[in-house]
Amino acid sequence: MIRFPRAARTTLTLALPLALAALAAPSLSQMPSTPPGTLDKSRVTAGNYTVDATHSMIAWRVNHLGFNDYFGLFGQLGGSMTFDPANPAAAKLTATIPVSKVVTVDQALTAHLLKPGADGGKADFFGANAADAVFVSTKVIPGADGLSATIEGNLTLNGVTKPATFTAKFSGAGTNFFNKAATIGFHGESTIKRSDFGLGFFAPLVADEVKLEITIAFEKK
Repeated sequence: MIRFPRAARTTLTLALPLALAALAAPSLSQMPSTPPGTLDKSRVTAGNYTVDATHSMIAWRVNHLGFNDYFGLFGQLGGSMTFDPANPAAAKLTATIPVSKVVTVDQALTAHLLKPGADGGKADFFGANAADAVFVSTKVIPGADGLSATIEGNLTLNGVTKPATFTAKFSGAGTNFFNKAATIGFHGESTIKRSDFGLGFFAPLVADEVKLEITIAFEKK
C-alpha cells in the first residue's frame, strides 16, 4: 500500500473534485457560439420543472422617507412548476423564498431585518431564524401576446398568508449546455404591502408598498 505524506494527501483531496468538475464542464471549443436560450416558444416542452436556484432571485424595492428607493435581494429560490405549452392556463407553480438569507448592501440594515425582538417581543421585521416565504399559484391567466401571464395565488410570509398576484413574461427557452437540462426562463413583477404580513415597522415613513422584480429559471427533471 502506497502512503502519501499528509500535505500530498490534502492536495489530492482538493484536486480531485476540481479535476472531476473540469471533466464535466464543456471546453471552450465545445461551447456554442450563441446563447442556448432564445425567445422561442416552440422550444418549450411539457413536463415537470424545478427552480434553478443558482440563477433565480427576487429583488425588492421600497421608498425611504420620500427621498429615494433602496433595494434588497432574496436569492437561492426553490420550487417547482408543471407546465404544458398547449394549455398554459393549467400551469401550477410553487416557489419558496429563503427570507433568512436576505441581502442588502448595508450590513447594519441586513442585521436589523433579521434582528430578534427585544426581550422576546415582536421583531421589527423578519426576526431571527425567519421561515421561508412560500407562493402557491391558484390561477394562471395567459396574456393575449402568448408570452405573458398573470399568476394569482397565495403568499405566506412572516407567518401570514394573503392573496398575491404576479405578472410574468417568458424570457427564453432551450437546453443548458452545462447540465443538458431543458430550461425555461421568466421575468416577473408584483407589488405587496408589507403591513399585510405584519412587517409594517416605520410605515408610512418607509413606504408600505414593496415592489418585487423576479427573475427565475426552471429546469426540466
